[in-house]
Amino acid sequence: MTGGRWDGPARDELARAWAEALQGTSFVALGRRELRQLTRRLADTVAAAADDPAVDVAGAGEQIGQALVDAHFTDSDALDRTVALLSQRVVGTADDPRLPALPGAVAAGYTRSLLGVVLAEQEQIRLAALHARDRARAALQASEARFRAVFTDAAVGIGIGDVAGNILDANPALVNMLGYPLEQFRQRTVAEFLHPDDAASMWDDYRDLVEGRRDSLRSEKRFFRADGATIWTQLTVSLIRGPGGEPRFQAAIIEDVTDRHRLTERLAYEATHDPLTDLANRSLFLSRLARALADPTPGARVGLCLLDLDSFKVINDSLGHTVGDRLLTAVADRLTAAVTGSGTGGLVARLGGDEFVVLTRHTDPEELDELARAVLASVAVPVTIDGYQLAVTASIGAVDAPAGDSTPADLIRAADITLQQAKAEGSGRVVFHDPDRNATQLTLYTLAATLPGALDRGEFTVLYQPLVRLADGGLQGVEALLRWQHPRFGTLGPDRFIALAEQTGAILPLGRWILAEACRTAAAYRDALPGLLLSVNIAVRQLQHPGLVEDVTRALSDSGLSPDRLQLEVTEHAVMTADPAGPPAVLRKLAELGVRIAIDDFGTGYSNLAYLRRLPVHELKLAGVFLDNLRDPRQADPADLHLVSTLIRLAHGLDLTVTAEAVETAAQARCLREFGADTAQGWHFGRPTTLDRIAAARWPAAEPEAS
Repeated sequence: MTGGRWDGPARDELARAWAEALQGTSFVALGRRELRQLTRRLADTVAAAADDPAVDVAGAGEQIGQALVDAHFTDSDALDRTVALLSQRVVGTADDPRLPALPGAVAAGYTRSLLGVVLAEQEQIRLAALHARDRARAALQASEARFRAVFTDAAVGIGIGDVAGNILDANPALVNMLGYPLEQFRQRTVAEFLHPDDAASMWDDYRDLVEGRRDSLRSEKRFFRADGATIWTQLTVSLIRGPGGEPRFQAAIIEDVTDRHRLTERLAYEATHDPLTDLANRSLFLSRLARALADPTPGARVGLCLLDLDSFKVINDSLGHTVGDRLLTAVADRLTAAVTGSGTGGLVARLGGDEFVVLTRHTDPEELDELARAVLASVAVPVTIDGYQLAVTASIGAVDAPAGDSTPADLIRAADITLQQAKAEGSGRVVFHDPDRNATQLTLYTLAATLPGALDRGEFTVLYQPLVRLADGGLQGVEALLRWQHPRFGTLGPDRFIALAEQTGAILPLGRWILAEACRTAAAYRDALPGLLLSVNIAVRQLQHPGLVEDVTRALSDSGLSPDRLQLEVTEHAVMTADPAGPPAVLRKLAELGVRIAIDDFGTGYSNLAYLRRLPVHELKLAGVFLDNLRDPRQADPADLHLVSTLIRLAHGLDLTVTAEAVETAAQARCLREFGADTAQGWHFGRPTTLDRIAAARWPAAEPEAS
């Protein structure tokens, strides 16, 4: 939970669960109430780190680990349960990339604090040993008895050696720890027990110790046991000086920290690997990708194969998550085998869900092509799970780039866009990154991402295109046309964003806004443009939305525009439905308000005039495609001329007016007037502009010149 979601009840619940997890893990003198007070403080620390990006997650985790040790929860179960609780309740429900580091930081703080406790105990033992040796000169028997009590009964290993490195004595704990009899200890030197990989780094400090230049050294080192096994230890070596201050002996205190070291390694591994498939996770993948892109080798290239299983959700939902998880594991194994077999040395990672990625370094782009197709083929082989033979395919977006030319974010974004293109083209295919196509797709993604907030930011405006009477050239009305003043891409027409608005659902608030804005503006020009007809486009999703009639009613009421001055344009596709309770019923309700209904782009769909006759339609807007061949009627195909004139006559026979769209030449306008079309719009009569300019123009327009 992030972003301020750790309120009081959430913290109390975390504290309660934490107290239950810690109960009985260690011998502590805390009652139930004190334990709840402790876990409440820990929960407050977690909430502060999760809710405030300025809080250092690592520092918060270390405070929690230290607090557990300070409260004497020093049994390993206390740390294990704490890490599991935080992984499940905090990291597992968060989308903050900082929080996965919290469990590891807790373990680090816990380990460091526990080490401090152990070192303090070790220091006490060392001081006791030194004190016993000093007292031996005055009272040999008494001091020997005390020293032997500490030396013999200590839980940590203690060894005494001379400055030459010969072992003089070892306590029972050290004998048990390393597995050598005491006599064998006395026949060996310190160097024989150290792991060779650790010995070299220690010799300079050790030499300073035995030569008297320092009094102690501490380090985490590996030791060999008698059975050949290796253990990790916390080693503290102290110098024992003679009466004159000269180095005489060395006392080593050795604690077996193998379990703690393994826990740290396990936590580090889990932080970088997917728990289901054991593949590298997103964190490790991003780290390796950054390293690969920083490769200075001439000619080095980096390749990504971003893979997504086709129809995995169907399998997961129908056969259950258990089968889905086993399928993901099988796919992970196949990907690993395919990449290993390719000899590219690539990294396979699971990014989440059914999305995987293969990272490879190479010098020849063809290698990436071969690898991508090998990966695709390996996934396509059917796999049997619980008696189900599952045949799955995958889509791959592949990206190849020279090392040093891209950032990890750039490469991942390119791979993701390319993957979406692969999925759009069909299942079971590889699509390679095309920079030009990527730029186009990225523009669409950018528009889709910025569209929902564009209305609130005031980026939309409305322009108006004249609707002109062909009989006398007078102004019949205007069509409201939406424009997006995008801060990055400039002025965009509806062809660039209306489809995105339909897909994202933004068309509903956008449609309400343009309806209200256009009605308000048209009403304001009642005196300047008397009798003006306002035509507004209605999208498919608007027509299907139950609140459309209410939106239209409110726009008319708020603006004061007369209903008969408003015309709503809908497409053929929007009204062609067999559901009588759908768009046809909505159109009837709108017509009952007195609003005119027009069919936009008529002739581009599959409707017919007989069907439209049963609907409350007042006008047909003839699609511009019919006028393309009428730019010069003298050279037009007679069939095209006959088609247009027939459509106009049929519409008039059904008491429908006809508006021709996309009229660009005087010849087209004259031809349409001769055919009997009522109104027209297009660049020949005027481009979209403001109502101020339309009102300032002279209407009716002059007779079009002959072409």
